[in-house]
Amino acid sequence: MKEYYTYIMSNHSRTLYIGVTSDIGQRVWEHKTGAIKGFTSRYRMNKLVYYETFQKVNDAIAREKQLKSRLRRKKVALLEERNPDWDDLSSGWFGHPDSSLRSE
Repeated sequence: MKEYYTYIMSNHSRTLYIGVTSDIGQRVWEHKTGAIKGFTSRYRMNKLVYYETFQKVNDAIAREKQLKSRLRRKKVALLEERNPDWDDLSSGWFGHPDSSLRSE
């Protein structure tokens, strides 16, 4: 069964980006390498700090909208509940010990 993900990317200054994808590995790689021009490449959103898995795309999209509508402090509280040190959850996914594929 296909899975869908709502995720939060961050950078060295802890800016947040929330998105949805059906291929978390591919999408994180795109963020890390700056493959898609725009906000995430401009702000070097290269750390996966939070994600949730869903069976239905509509549930993932609804969660994305819910998270985006929250105040920043509530988003931070949610991710720090599961990832208090803001570790890169994709560390090691791409053959690099820290998965920092771009310099900051």
